[in-house]
Amino acid sequence: MTDRVLAIDGGNSKTALALVDVDGRVLAQVRGPGASPQNVGVARSVDVFEGMAREAARRAGLAADEPIATHTAAYLAGADLPKEEDDLRAAIEARGWSATTVVGNDTFALLRAGTPDGIGVAVVCGAGINCVAVAPDGRTHRFPALGRISGDWGGGGHLGSEALWLAVRAEDGRGEPTALLDAVVAHYGAATLAEVVERLHFGEVEFDPHALCPVLFEVAAAGDAVARAVVDRLVEEVVLLARVSLARLGLLGEAVDVVLGGGVLTGTGGVVVDAVDARLRVDAPAVRVRVVDVPPVVGAALLGLDALGAAPGAEVRLRTAYEAPVAAVG
Repeated sequence: MTDRVLAIDGGNSKTALALVDVDGRVLAQVRGPGASPQNVGVARSVDVFEGMAREAARRAGLAADEPIATHTAAYLAGADLPKEEDDLRAAIEARGWSATTVVGNDTFALLRAGTPDGIGVAVVCGAGINCVAVAPDGRTHRFPALGRISGDWGGGGHLGSEALWLAVRAEDGRGEPTALLDAVVAHYGAATLAEVVERLHFGEVEFDPHALCPVLFEVAAAGDAVARAVVDRLVEEVVLLARVSLARLGLLGEAVDVVLGGGVLTGTGGVVVDAVDARLRVDAPAVRVRVVDVPPVVGAALLGLDALGAAPGAEVRLRTAYEAPVAAVG
């Protein structure tokens, strides 16, 4: 069998899978629904991955009785603690997709996607917020990333909830005046936020805090001080995550990459990224702050290719080939 990598980037809102040969050729790409084990459980997560893996094998023309890959590289949201990684790895290994399997947090795939060697720091802000770092000697630093109970601040849901909270308090007099009030009222198509709150309370309107995150950034970009303070707080948190990670690994003075990813960070243009770059350079003047320019599943595949000892040309081929359209399933 030609050596192949089955790469999985499992996020909260979507899952991406790629089947790649050892030369970096993409044999199949599949997209599916979010299947974080924290949201749907390990069994359901692996069921989703199973369907996608079998579909990838079919598209690649593999025989039904043929192993899908030599190595599975699964980098998943919800794989935040060693026990979670072990449980997921055992569940994936039981499916028999490949001879070897590695399971890690999806932020490691982001780091590899944004760097030529997987060295540096990656901060992701999407549904939640997380940060990992890898030193040249292989040492790693990471956070539990379990939400408020592990000290986290940020993520699309958190920011959207904050926008609603600030707007409600502006309307009822407990908070500062802010353009978030009119923007959130318009978002819900209501006359007042009191009306929105009542609808949310009775379940007449679904509360999707992530949908309010773009509203927050739009109002901040227009100059609203209250909204801008929340954005500044996010910048501070991203800088803190990166700076602490660099310090713990002794990299504050090194010329390493700090990769930013996730829908919240990549969707704000330079509003967050430029501010993070400026503030982080105060303590780490040699770092290179960059926004990832390929999907994290590419990072998962590259980590798999690294594990197989693929030739350097495989990375170039993979990065180039992955610009092709991807079909959706599920």
